[in-house]
Amino acid sequence: MIPKVIKNEAGYETALARIDGILDADPGTPEGDELELLVTLVELYEKQVHPIDLPDPVEAIRFRMEQAGLKQKDLIPLIGSRSKVSEVLSRQRPLSIAMMRKLHEGLGIPADVLLKDPGAGSALHTDGIEWERFPLAEMLKRGWLDFEGTVTEAKKRAEELLGAWAAPLGPQALQPALLRQHVRSGSEADGYALAAWRIRVSLLAMGRSIPKYQPGTVSHEFVRDLVRLSYLDNGPILAREFLLKSGIHFAVEERLPHTHLDGAAIRLPDGSPLIAMTLRHDRLDNFWFTLCHELAHVALHFDNGACEAFFDDLDLAEIDTFEQDADRWATDALIPSEIWLAAGMERNPSARKVLDFASNLRISPAIPAGRIRKEQRNYRIFSSLLGYHKVRSLVAG
Repeated sequence: MIPKVIKNEAGYETALARIDGILDADPGTPEGDELELLVTLVELYEKQVHPIDLPDPVEAIRFRMEQAGLKQKDLIPLIGSRSKVSEVLSRQRPLSIAMMRKLHEGLGIPADVLLKDPGAGSALHTDGIEWERFPLAEMLKRGWLDFEGTVTEAKKRAEELLGAWAAPLGPQALQPALLRQHVRSGSEADGYALAAWRIRVSLLAMGRSIPKYQPGTVSHEFVRDLVRLSYLDNGPILAREFLLKSGIHFAVEERLPHTHLDGAAIRLPDGSPLIAMTLRHDRLDNFWFTLCHELAHVALHFDNGACEAFFDDLDLAEIDTFEQDADRWATDALIPSEIWLAAGMERNPSARKVLDFASNLRISPAIPAGRIRKEQRNYRIFSSLLGYHKVRSLVAG
C-alpha cells in the first residue's frame, strides 16, 4: 500500500493490517521504511481519535509470559539484555521497532497492541546509534546532562540519559547524520559531536519565547540594518536582541572537539530559524561575517525548504555551491559591492582609509579590515582593527 494520512477507522484498520504483515521487515529496506512511516501515521491518528483507554503492551507481555511460564531472562533474546528487559517491564524504557518485531514473532503479541505503547515513538529512530561515540565526558563537564555520576556510569546509561536529554527535539535528533543537513567543517568532523552540539544549542533556543518567524524576513536590507549595530560598542548584544525580536533564535555555545565550527543555521522543530555561534575566533570581524553568513542560509536555503541545518567552518576554502552563494550574499549584505568598488578599498589600503570608510558607513572598522585581509590573503595586516576579545565577554552565556 502507499502510506498516506489516516482519516478514518477503515484507513486505520488497513494500516494496522499492513503493519502486522511487514513487522519483520529489515531496517533500511523499502518495507522497513514503509513500516516506520506507517507506525508514525498510526500513532498520529491514535492521538487524535483514541487519546484514552489504550491497551497496555507491558501488560500484554506479562500476560504472555504467564501463559508460557516465561521468566524475565527468557525475554533477553527478544528485548536485548537483562537490564533492558527490566526497564521495559517497569515502564522505564519504551519499545523500539526492533523489540516490537521480536516480541511479535516470539510471543505472538499483535502489532496493534505493541504499537499502543505511549513511549514507543521516542525510540523509533535510535536503531543503529553507537551511544558510546557521543562525547559524554565533555558533555558532563559542561553540565549538559542532568547526571551526577561518573563518565563510566554515564556511558552505561548513555541511551537513557541522551534520550531524555534530546526528547524535546523529537526521536530523530540523536541521529549523527540527519537528512537535509549540510556540513562545511572538513572530512574530520565528528558526526556524534555535531549532533550533540546541535541538540545543545537547539535546547537553549527552545527555552526562550520569541515572536513567530515570518518567512522572507531576512533580506539584504534586514541584514544592513542589523550590521549598523556593529558601530556601537555593545553591537553584538544589540544584534542578539534584534534577531530575537524578529523571530530568529540566537545561541552561543563553544564548539566540541573535532567539530571546528564557527557557526550554524538550524531549523527548529516549530520551523523557526536558529543562528548558533561558537566564537571560536573571538573577533568582531569574524562575529559579523559568521552572523551574516548564517543569515544568508536562512534567506537562501531555509525559506525555500532546501535544507534543514548548516554547520560552518568558515576557514575552509574548499566549498560547494550552497556555501559559495552564502559567502557572496553575506559579503554583499555587509558592504554593498558597488560601495566597496567605488571606494577602491582594495587599492593601497591603510588603517586611516579603513577607519574613514567604516565611519562613513557607520559600521565597525573590523568589517572592512577583515574583508581586505581575506581578499588579499594577507592575515598580517590591520590586526589592531579586528576587535580581538570584544565578543565573548558580551554575548557568551
